[in-house]
Parts: sequence; structure tokens; C-alpha cells
Amino acid sequence: MNYQQKTILIVEDEPSLARVLCEYFSQSGFQTHIIDNGLDVIDWVKQHQPDLLILDLMLPQRNGLDIYRELRTFSQVPVVMATARIDEIDRLIGLELGADDYICKPYSPREVVVRVKNILRRGNEESDTAPEQHGLAVDEQKMTVSLGGQRVELTPAEFRLLSFFNKHPQQVFSREQLMTHIYQDSRIVTDRTIDSHIKNLRRKLQEASPESEFIKSIYGVGYKLEI
Repeated sequence: MNYQQKTILIVEDEPSLARVLCEYFSQSGFQTHIIDNGLDVIDWVKQHQPDLLILDLMLPQRNGLDIYRELRTFSQVPVVMATARIDEIDRLIGLELGADDYICKPYSPREVVVRVKNILRRGNEESDTAPEQHGLAVDEQKMTVSLGGQRVELTPAEFRLLSFFNKHPQQVFSREQLMTHIYQDSRIVTDRTIDSHIKNLRRKLQEASPESEFIKSIYGVGYKLEI
């Protein structure tokens, strides 16, 4: 995969850490840009459309959670959230924000680059457009979903989950199988991470089609897409 055309936005207010990340990404062929405060992020993303964000949670003037929420109102760009507290990761998952990855400081810049490559590679591999099924249309190249002609806004993790289901309708998958597909970099995640994604995905699909329940729970086994 050619990373020279990929731009990483590093939102980090620690200058030394931001510079180190830039150096590592540059060595791998990425283009980078640094923003050190929370107020400038949204406008920069709208103007430049980066391929991925490294988003620190504790920023001057505006925190990362607020930035992420606004970002998801207009963009599905992958986001890796950075925090200085391990217990903050559990809280983020509890908030069901659906970021693509979480990293805890102090972290290895080399590992961050590997994680980013994995995220971008997954998006690049999922390049086919799945057929429309019962009003559900999943375009993997554009990363868009519509249901009955109505656009459904999903996070990248939710999109990968729905795309996987859509390719295997009626097939039941365990949480472990779903985690393996969504997180291919062998990270350790909990069952509730998948449950959280499923819950959000169900809600968004039902908002577009209240009379339908596409994702079914199979007691003691897992989930399936029923269309």
C-alpha cells in the first residue's frame, strides 16, 4: 500500500511527542500535520480531509471527546484516540463512541504507526460494493450505508461490522469471530466492545427503518444479520 498519498493529522499539545510521531510517520511515507489545540481541528479536517486522526483527549480550549462527537456529524475518517490514563479507555468504551482504536500514553510511536497502517489497510481491502438487500445498500468503496434510500451514518467500526454481516446474511457469528474481523491487529478487546457496536448499529438501523430488526441476537452463540 502506498502511504505517500495518505495524510495523518496529529492532534497533540505536547510538542516533543507530536514531533516524534511525525518523524515515525514520515519514515513510513506518510504526510503529517500537527494541531496543538482543540479549536482548530474541525475546520482543518473539513478543508483538508485527512486519511486518519491521532486525537489526544486532553487538549487546550476544547477536549477530544467533544471534537470526536462533532467530527462524526460530517465525516467517517478513522480516529485513534490517545489518553494518559488506562482507566480512561474503559470509560470511552462505556460511552460507546466507536473510535477505531485507543492508545495509552506513554506509547511506542512505532506501534502507533503499525496500528494506523492496519486501520488504513482494512479500509483499502474493503473496496467492493455489496449488493443491495431488502433496501439495505452498503458501498464499501465510499464507506456509505443507506436503508430504504435513507443515509445511515456509522462509525468506521460499525461500518466494518455491518459490511461483514451484509456479506454473510443469515450466518451466525460469535463475538470472538466479529472481534477478529473488526480488529485484525490482534489487540485485546472485551466482549462488551462488540456488544456496544451492535447496540449502536441496531439503533441507527432502526431509526432509518423502525419496523425492521436486522441484527438478531442468538442466545449463547452470537449475532446474525436477518434480511
